[in-house]
Amino acid sequence: MALTDCLQSSFQFQALGSRKVEANFEGGHLSSDGGGALLLREVENRGGLIKQFARCFDDRRNQDLIEHPVADLLAQRINGLILGYEDLNDHDDLRYDPALALSVGKQDLEGKTRRDPKDRGKALAAHATLNRLELAAQAPDERYKKIVANPESIKDFIITQGVKAMPRKSREIVIDFDATDDPLHGKQEGAYFHGYYRHYCYLPLYAFCGNVPLWAELRECKLDASKGTVEALKRIIPKIRERFGKKVRIILRGDGGFAREEIMSYCESQRELYYCLGYSLNNRLKKAVAKPLWKLRQEMADENGVVEIEEPVRRFTEFRYRTKKSWSCSRRVVSKIELLPGKTNLRFIVSNLPGEGFAEDADPDRYRSRELYEGFYCARGDMENRIKEQQMDLFADRTSTHWMASNQLRLWLSVVAHLVMNRLRACVLKGTELERATIGQIRLKLFKIAVRIKVSVRRVLLEFAGSYPRKELFGECIGNLERLDQMPA
Repeated sequence: MALTDCLQSSFQFQALGSRKVEANFEGGHLSSDGGGALLLREVENRGGLIKQFARCFDDRRNQDLIEHPVADLLAQRINGLILGYEDLNDHDDLRYDPALALSVGKQDLEGKTRRDPKDRGKALAAHATLNRLELAAQAPDERYKKIVANPESIKDFIITQGVKAMPRKSREIVIDFDATDDPLHGKQEGAYFHGYYRHYCYLPLYAFCGNVPLWAELRECKLDASKGTVEALKRIIPKIRERFGKKVRIILRGDGGFAREEIMSYCESQRELYYCLGYSLNNRLKKAVAKPLWKLRQEMADENGVVEIEEPVRRFTEFRYRTKKSWSCSRRVVSKIELLPGKTNLRFIVSNLPGEGFAEDADPDRYRSRELYEGFYCARGDMENRIKEQQMDLFADRTSTHWMASNQLRLWLSVVAHLVMNRLRACVLKGTELERATIGQIRLKLFKIAVRIKVSVRRVLLEFAGSYPRKELFGECIGNLERLDQMPA
């Protein structure tokens, strides 16, 4: 008996008063990412950042047979991350989306002219094609090596684009270094158990200047947290000097894991390269601050000699200090001595910044003990927000392939997505309420705009929802684009 193909095309729901409530799938081309797709396309057309990134790959495919150039594959993957799609599997559905195809720059938004009849109606690449791009970084199967990534070129590209994103007239540049855990849930290459984080993970090393990424290196977690910092500095510093000149002041900032002889001695050997790093408490440091701690306790004690405080009280002192073996010379150490209700809190930083400051600075006191700790060192806490943004908003921790090299490529794709968003912030969101917003907030408030897309011979029409609550914000962004002749390349 022949079966009738009965696909329900209309659905009935409970009535609303005297009116029927019906639903169907006849809305045409709809997307939830219309705003993001349109703005990302404008950013790429003016700056060409992803096209420049594509030059870091060697495409060995037969160019007469391909439908998706490397730049298109990268744009699809990177824009997908920005729009909130972290997995490759998502692209099996996204390949139908004309809004994402618009952001990639596809001429055939509906995929009507695809060579294979099975691909018609799908303008973009499937997850298998994107997967081959990522596995090309390292795989035992030769068929995955037709697109080959050049790691050294990618590192230089990220640094170059990051340096270009820094304010043009900068006289002082602060580079924050930090390491974090990237949890693993399989038998990935280089997976080890980390005693501090208490799980199997990688230990990526990040460097940011403000919210601009400069370095992202995926490492095994059995290494020291600071491993690779000097190598990163040797690549970053020349790029900064090339753009800003030899006199620009560069300061390395990091927590106690970076107070290593190799890093500090390297900074001391370079002109106008300084450091401000946390340092762990030890018995010798306790003895060094014993007298000022005793004085503070005496100052806060009542007539019976009892110290009872309700609010934290802190003092600062500094001294020269040298370890018994590891340090090559004595260095400036600043201590925060703090009394809290029921306990004492001691913190230390080591720096080669002069306490008397620099003659050319407007504020000569900005590197004195208190100011150096509270005003400068504690500001490195924002670096943790940048890492969270990288890993949570742009999915840098989706390192689930078996090979470490392909996981490193995924991390770099996330970093390039961050660079794209920095350009959008600087040029499209400038002066708007989202200028300093996180990527997650921008995605929610500006990118996730329902849109109907109508494609004809003469135009591509995007019809946004009439009830969109941030029309004025979107108008400001379009106005910034219209005033922008050309984004810095």
